[in-house]
Amino acid sequence: MARFFATVSATTPGAPAASAPYGEWHAWSVRAREQFWAALWRWTDVRAHVPWQQVLRDGEVMRPPSESQGPRWFEGATVSFTENLLRRRDDAPALIARDERGRRRELSWRTLAAEVSRVAEGLRAAGVRNGDRVAGFLPNIPEAVVAALAANAVGAVWSSCSPDFGAQGVLDRFGQIEPVVLFVADGYTYAGKGIDCLERTAQIVERIPSIRAVVAVPFLADALDDAALERVRPRDGVAHRFAAFGAPGAALRCAPLPFAHPLYIMYSSGTTGLPKCMVHGQGGTLLQHLKEHRLHCDLRPGDRMFYFTTCGWMMWNWLVSALASEVTIVLYDGAPMPKLDDDVCWDLVAEERVTHFGTSAKFLALSQKAGHAPARTHDLSALRMILSTGSPLAEHSYDFVYREVKGEVHLASISGGTDLISCFALGNPLLPVWRGELQCFGLGMAVDVWDEAGHPLRGAAGELVCTKPFPSMPVMFWGDADGTKYRAAYFEHFAGAWRHGDWAEITAHDGLVIHGRSDATLNPGGVRIGTAEIYREVEQLAEVVESVVVGQEVGDGTEKDVRIVLFVRLRDGLTLDDALRDRIRQAIRARTSPHHVPKVIVQVADIPRTISNKISEIAVREVIHGRPVKNTEALANPGALGLYRDLAELR
Repeated sequence: MARFFATVSATTPGAPAASAPYGEWHAWSVRAREQFWAALWRWTDVRAHVPWQQVLRDGEVMRPPSESQGPRWFEGATVSFTENLLRRRDDAPALIARDERGRRRELSWRTLAAEVSRVAEGLRAAGVRNGDRVAGFLPNIPEAVVAALAANAVGAVWSSCSPDFGAQGVLDRFGQIEPVVLFVADGYTYAGKGIDCLERTAQIVERIPSIRAVVAVPFLADALDDAALERVRPRDGVAHRFAAFGAPGAALRCAPLPFAHPLYIMYSSGTTGLPKCMVHGQGGTLLQHLKEHRLHCDLRPGDRMFYFTTCGWMMWNWLVSALASEVTIVLYDGAPMPKLDDDVCWDLVAEERVTHFGTSAKFLALSQKAGHAPARTHDLSALRMILSTGSPLAEHSYDFVYREVKGEVHLASISGGTDLISCFALGNPLLPVWRGELQCFGLGMAVDVWDEAGHPLRGAAGELVCTKPFPSMPVMFWGDADGTKYRAAYFEHFAGAWRHGDWAEITAHDGLVIHGRSDATLNPGGVRIGTAEIYREVEQLAEVVESVVVGQEVGDGTEKDVRIVLFVRLRDGLTLDDALRDRIRQAIRARTSPHHVPKVIVQVADIPRTISNKISEIAVREVIHGRPVKNTEALANPGALGLYRDLAELR
């Protein structure tokens, strides 16, 4: 980041001094957005076939780009996302893949480009045209990266679901976008179990008539026989083996595409209805990720980035983009902790000399509970940065990392979303790390926290908003011809501002604390409380593995109120008793306030979570009120909801 500031300061009129505080640089990047994003384009050497004519048009008012007067970035430019990711053609490793069964594969830059070229030629031969959708129902394996980059190379749009989705969950997503080619695997492995995908694939292909070709990858088996291919062949189409798909030996051809040309279709969690299909443009995704990787993460050529993710979470797309920084990406497919005391991820970080390790707040909390001490058991000398996202990172997890993982590491809690396929707040190599805080707002992102009247807040929690357009806003929602869904998702709460749906607070250090989702905040006695404040205290208790907290409506008429109900999953063999309930309440009261103390605490065997591994507070809240959960296919473990129905403790 310091090198970028020095270059921009010397070459851009009106830019701050190179040594100016980060706050000045952030303010300038928001105020002078055209200068900032143009400078970033040049500094990161974005490769274009045709240069841009105008950096930003109609960018003063925050509104959806899909509207006629919506913002337009880098008009006139034609680029290729794939070409910008595959700049190298040498024999250094571009991609390393490992899985739960101990298998390891490595692809050089030269081999990766050749594979992308081969599959792109296969897509062209299959009749895939500009704007067609190509989908992946795949584990986190090299073939997923190859297929995604090949799709962009021919001008198609990539979308993926991880294989832990049920058939209906995939249909709810892919059925809306109507892909013409589907990449699949025969199965995947999780927590020691091999799980077949061919039966679900057959159901998907049968019910999405747009699919005319299936390309199958062996993962559980060494090879796919003819019978396996026949099971997934479209009724009026063909099924190919991945290794035989396309034309080897051809030079990589990448279609020059407009900056806003669709690259990915991503999906909302879908717990309140059919998932929304968010279409992200190739140029905005590329530029935003280059900024976050090279500036906020200090990625350098030759670094190695490992983010634990599946192909159904936006962090997979974010990880793939690290190739544009000439970084080796490390893939892992399987459970992060097949058993509570396993340290599979720390093994991988040490053995592959990972410099940037991305994970979830839940993993770090569980690693702490398992008694891991990688600083004493693993060689983490290469590790420079740990990134955490998915949920707020508790203060005790900061302590754990710096005490038991590595004292000299940059720990960055980051937050954004699938909605922007990037971050609003993230790390900064030039700033100190403050316990419990996200370090800063991203450069070029006009982020603020507002009260319900739309007034800025400091030192108090409110709605996280963004007040100026940014390049990685969705270019549209698929199937949303008049833009109604797009506008309703972000722009109806506050006029002229993107309301993100996070309940957040700006700190005295100009950092950020996320208190939870706005629609999951608790309101006992009229006091609005973020769920993260309770999780931070509960999950420090050794007996508690994880928890979910919701508000339950009680009373009626003038006596109507909300009481806090806490559900806890305990370590195997433990039973919740009054003594543990008292300890939980005391821990919450001591560090928060009496308003935060749950009225009811219930033990459960499982916690419902989305397929991207986020706790589903809304689903639990609906179930305990006897209301239907509109789309249980959005959950990784929908059967867990039955544990919350008709509980005597809630009557």
